[in-house]
Amino acid sequence: MTTSASVPTASGSTTAGSGTVTDRLVDANARYAAEFTDPGMDARPVLHVAVVACMDARLDLHAALGLELGDCHTIRNAGGVVTDDVIRSLTISQRKLGTRSVVLIHHTGCGLESLTEDFRTELEAEVGQRPAWAVESFRDVDQDVRQSMQRVRTSPFLPHTDDVRGFVFDVKTGLLREIDPV
Repeated sequence: MTTSASVPTASGSTTAGSGTVTDRLVDANARYAAEFTDPGMDARPVLHVAVVACMDARLDLHAALGLELGDCHTIRNAGGVVTDDVIRSLTISQRKLGTRSVVLIHHTGCGLESLTEDFRTELEAEVGQRPAWAVESFRDVDQDVRQSMQRVRTSPFLPHTDDVRGFVFDVKTGLLREIDPV
């Protein structure tokens, strides 16, 4: 598999060739903007769906789901976990921008499977302050998808909870496996 990213140096802050990774991204944006035309869309997703997924760089959600620009709202975080901030984003998505469906996508080989809440203790020891947020680590990806579905379905802030479905994306095959909520 090839990617468009340059291999970072040992420090991780520069790319082979020219400048930092951020410099490379800004340069890419300039090329993109030179040919950009306003697609004439507003913030309401065409398919009225919000996708909540892990931030893992191996997940190309638009390609994996056959989505085009403007089709969905995409909300990503570590693990694709339904946190208070995800509920906040889904609430705005549903109540102000017209989404009606929620698709939750976790994946095989997630980094959260190797962490524990001890990570917060380690951070506290290192920086002198305990994070207010939970790590939300898990050992069973299927069960974590079920928990995420339950959090969405029971949120008092979300008026549309009848079409909430959860999946595990296999990073080796690219296939989605649907998780039974029960």
